Amino acid sequence: MNRQQSILFLGFLLVGVLSIFIVWPRIVKTEGQLQNGQKNEVTPTIEEYQPKSTLVTKEHRIQRAKYPFIDIHSHHWNPTPEHVDQLVKEMATINLRVLVNLSGGTGEQLRQTVAAMKGRYPDRFVVFANLSYDDIDTPGYGKRAAARLEEDVKNGAQGLKIFKNFGMDVKYANGARVHVDDPEFEPVWDKCAELKLPVLIHIAEPAAFFDPWDYQNERWLELKEFPQRARPPSKYPPFETLMTERNHLFAKHPKTNFIAAHLAFHGNDLERLGKLFDDYPNVYVDIAAVLAELGRQPYSAHDFLVKYQDRVLMGKDIYDVNEYKWYFRALETRDEYFEYYRKRHAFWRIYGFQVPDEVLKKIYYQNALNLVPGIDAKAFPE
Repeated sequence: MNRQQSILFLGFLLVGVLSIFIVWPRIVKTEGQLQNGQKNEVTPTIEEYQPKSTLVTKEHRIQRAKYPFIDIHSHHWNPTPEHVDQLVKEMATINLRVLVNLSGGTGEQLRQTVAAMKGRYPDRFVVFANLSYDDIDTPGYGKRAAARLEEDVKNGAQGLKIFKNFGMDVKYANGARVHVDDPEFEPVWDKCAELKLPVLIHIAEPAAFFDPWDYQNERWLELKEFPQRARPPSKYPPFETLMTERNHLFAKHPKTNFIAAHLAFHGNDLERLGKLFDDYPNVYVDIAAVLAELGRQPYSAHDFLVKYQDRVLMGKDIYDVNEYKWYFRALETRDEYFEYYRKRHAFWRIYGFQVPDEVLKKIYYQNALNLVPGIDAKAFPE
């Protein structure tokens, strides 16, 4: 072996020895982790970390509501007869007596939706109409929209649903945002008062969607899964601007009954929601898709629902017959620290806030019966 070969050999030997000293501790650590049943990741991602609770306490896995209920907030676009038949079968298993389809559309679409649902099962479904903004830039839009709504009512609509794009994405041809309290829409709200139609209105989004998307945002996971749900100030008005416009709308039309969707996005501040009720007697809310807000504050939620028992309605939003049981468990039991069914809505577990039966009946069906015309009250307990 010549001098050059000897130098190369010593170099390879040195690298080998150093590798042993560097890699060996990691090998030992990894083997120890595997022996203890641990994965080979030192730090899981926020999505991967899903600890299993060791809490041992009584559980009540309620599969069926204690009383027949009305779901005031559901969506079924262009339902087929097969879909409707399946709905009725599933509704019977959970004591869902009447389902309100908020996605009825207007005109011919509304007629078809009513025929598909109420035409087949007249006592099991309610259909709400929706506005069309196609002619919003033509003078006299508000009066035409009100006239279309009146025709939709003649064709079977029992309420009006305003979708989340109102106030945020609906714009005039010149690019100006349509404000929630835009005077152009006053004929619509007046027509609802005249016909005693409830307006289920979705204004804004959770306040966290308007906040910076950082690691302190409690809806971080949802924004990661659905980045389009973020509401940055470069594209959208601030949350508080939308709330101010919304409240102005409520104040200007005291004879119109408004159901603010999703606890009016004040489920994280029940004192503020209570003030909204106190200031505007024509305002109600549903609990659709915001059960986690109530479930993380069971004492406050219980007291709030008892105090404002005439103003809150049962709703689910995304229809899945297997997910209603979380609502039953929260409303009817005092179960502790159980997982919510949709992780992106809540990084926390929730608790039951069991309300008295007289309150439960109001949330499940009595408040809806008082607001929505045409539902057969004989199908429900007195």
